[in-house]
Amino acid sequence: MKKFLLIALVVMLTMALAVGCTQDAGPTPGPSNEGAEKIGLVISTLNNPFFVTLKEGAEAKAKALGYELVVLDSQNDPAKEIANVEDLITQKVALILINPTDSDAVGNAVRAANGKNIPVITLDRGANAGEVVTHIASDNVAGGKMAGEFIVEQLNGAGKLVELEGIAGTSAARDRGQGFNEAIGGTGLEVVSKQTADFDRTKGLSVMENILQAQPEINAVFAHNDEMALGALQAVKASGREIMIVGFDATDDAVKAVNDGEMAATVAQQPDKIGSLGVEAADKVIKGEAVEAFIPVDLKLITK
Repeated sequence: MKKFLLIALVVMLTMALAVGCTQDAGPTPGPSNEGAEKIGLVISTLNNPFFVTLKEGAEAKAKALGYELVVLDSQNDPAKEIANVEDLITQKVALILINPTDSDAVGNAVRAANGKNIPVITLDRGANAGEVVTHIASDNVAGGKMAGEFIVEQLNGAGKLVELEGIAGTSAARDRGQGFNEAIGGTGLEVVSKQTADFDRTKGLSVMENILQAQPEINAVFAHNDEMALGALQAVKASGREIMIVGFDATDDAVKAVNDGEMAATVAQQPDKIGSLGVEAADKVIKGEAVEAFIPVDLKLITK
């Protein structure tokens, strides 16, 4: 009996040593550069279908290229934006993709990344300060001009217009407005009201309601994005007036409104492609390859 117990004890000790050796070996170590396969994406707001689509495009490309994509929502708050960037710096991401809340305010976030030698790529909206490897966006001036030329053609160069502007300080709002006003310059079209609605549908509705009360004659509305255009559409419908509305972004709701004959047009700038190209550029930068300072994304006008 003692001999049996002694043999059993030896067997148990041998098995325990074998398991211990296996656990000590641990998993196969990964790359020594922690975070080399992690890319950060800071979005201005995920409360806008356009930026949700941009995020999805980036996620699909990151998965295809084998990167982990960390997505953070700034909720249209510059303070939240810089906190998000600081979070990504702490996580030691290899690169930060950022869609700024404000082209001026984002400079502090970009500089924070610069200070830690983390490359930054801007998407859709540019940064007015800090060092950026590349900027990926549609030509917003060309898009605004495209919308303006369409309205000029539809109204035969004469009429009264409303311009709903995006968030003040963003390059997208500035450039779209510039292109639009260049297109209508020298024609018989007059902008009778130009107000900010912050790229937001609810604000687009309330701002347009006030404009409709103040302006007895309006022939067309150009909104710097579809969310504001859809808000304006709701206000126009409630008023019973016939007013042409042109938006920008070609979100699903806006394209449906165009196809239903409720909106006249929207400028498509392919947000999924902006996100996808952002990750492609990030991959090149991480690998030490050169990228262009500006990577444009094609535009097209969507009409019924």
